[in-house]
Amino acid sequence: MTDPLARIAAALERLAPPPPASADPLAHPAYVWRGAVLEPVRDFRPLPLDRLHGIDAQRAAMHANARHLADGAAAHDVLLWGARGTGKSALVKAMTGAVQTEGGALALIEVVTTQLETLPALFAQIAAVPRAFLLFLDDLGFDAAADGRALRSMLDGGAEARPANARLVVTSNRRHLVPREMIDQPTAVNPRDAADDALALADRFGLSLGFHVVDQDGYLAIVAGYAQAYDLPFDPVDAVGWATRRGARSGRVAWHYIVDLAGRNGRSLT
Repeated sequence: MTDPLARIAAALERLAPPPPASADPLAHPAYVWRGAVLEPVRDFRPLPLDRLHGIDAQRAAMHANARHLADGAAAHDVLLWGARGTGKSALVKAMTGAVQTEGGALALIEVVTTQLETLPALFAQIAAVPRAFLLFLDDLGFDAAADGRALRSMLDGGAEARPANARLVVTSNRRHLVPREMIDQPTAVNPRDAADDALALADRFGLSLGFHVVDQDGYLAIVAGYAQAYDLPFDPVDAVGWATRRGARSGRVAWHYIVDLAGRNGRSLT
């Protein structure tokens, strides 16, 4: 290569290679969108739906909505809100796996929540694909109502709204996604306007499902379900003591107990 310009171009290519191509959107059950390309999830192993206890109503609503989307029928964007560790994220993955097992043309795309401004590029990549997609935004929250306005337009009413074959599924510890302070309303010229702006994002979701802290019986039912699935004996007193030491009862705490129990019994959970 004797042309100086060609040598310079080749050197620049080596220093800043083009981004890798996106994965085939028809080939994998789940993907991650990091702002530029679709990357397949290396090991997508969702829990069976029947292993999620204490959220029967939420499970039924999510499953029906996902089936509608996979069948090409009308479907909602979904907001899953509530206490931490109560199965919101696990339900999204388990429900996706269940619909796929039933033959539904559905895939999950987890979107890194710091890359929301790149969602229009993702929409462009999947709009013409003959498959339905759930765009999963996990643990989303905004420090101010203004931060959520771009996402509001993508959900409904904006020029770059999500395509017909895609719906957003968002999990959050906050019911309205943005914090609401008592001081917000007194400082507004029109208090109702301030409240409406704060709630406008959550209102864009046609399906809003709450997840709440479980009582002791509910916690033990979750533990028992896991223990039965993995053939592990457990002592309810020991399981309650585990939750007490952690100051919480939830599906996540139950799973952590099962991991500890399996380790004590020399067992793996694979």
